Amino acid sequence: MSRLHVFALEGIGEIAAGDDLASVIVQAARATDVRYSPLQDGDIVAVTSKIVSKAEGRAVAAEGRDDAIAAETVRVVASREHAGGVTRIVENRQGLVMAAAGVDASNTAEGTVLLLPEDPDASARALCAALRARTRLRLGVVITDTAGRAWREGQTDIAIGAAGVVVMDDLRGATDASGRRLDVTVAAVADEIAAAADLVKGKANGIPVAVVRGLERFVEDIGQSDARAIQRPAATDMFRLGTAEAHAEGYDEGFDAGFAEGKLAGFADGQAAGFAEGIDAGRAEGRERGDAPAVDPGTVS
Repeated sequence: MSRLHVFALEGIGEIAAGDDLASVIVQAARATDVRYSPLQDGDIVAVTSKIVSKAEGRAVAAEGRDDAIAAETVRVVASREHAGGVTRIVENRQGLVMAAAGVDASNTAEGTVLLLPEDPDASARALCAALRARTRLRLGVVITDTAGRAWREGQTDIAIGAAGVVVMDDLRGATDASGRRLDVTVAAVADEIAAAADLVKGKANGIPVAVVRGLERFVEDIGQSDARAIQRPAATDMFRLGTAEAHAEGYDEGFDAGFAEGKLAGFADGQAAGFAEGIDAGRAEGRERGDAPAVDPGTVS
């Protein structure tokens, strides 16, 4: 019978730039509740991106989030004004599509905001390697952050960085319990791990690290896969723009195409009308002068 254990590592204090996260996590694991043993082979350590960013010195001076959001934005997906201000869903420098580019203004020093790790997968690889070296255990690491979902209310944690973990379980070609072939099923394992870990970390509890135990089948060598693989490519993204933005883009493209088509049609119509008028005028002028035969428009090419 498969069992999954998820528990928080308590006692992790405020993280500052340059702190050794691996050491902090190992110490917290050793001091954890006696009902659970310290880290074991096959455990997956889920770490909130906020403490990774703090350890990497990703706090930047800013009077507000807007300038930082703009600086981290690669592409605006949707923007909506509301009573509380403006919500912007954007693609950030890490390729993630999320609100406010992942810029965080909570639990940071006054006058600063916190950016996501510059390369979350690289951060996960470094942390995973350090944890394995210190514990001599085969561990996995998932770096998590909170995100909304296009079709549903509320937020959940997703994996923005991963190392030593199978991030997607491709079941295509396998069969279900009824013997039917699975043609599209690819489980987002790393996101599921992130969401499970968030249930014990909690948004308001100030606990940034959790351990997920019982998924050793998904622990692999470092570097075999990373969380970037979960990001949907533009070619298959059916919701690459918000509805208003997609309408505006379609309108602009349609207007340009219609204008060009109308311009060409107008030129052709004007050319034909001018040709006919020219023939009539030329015929009349020729007859008046008596030095040119009448011209039949049907014979002119």
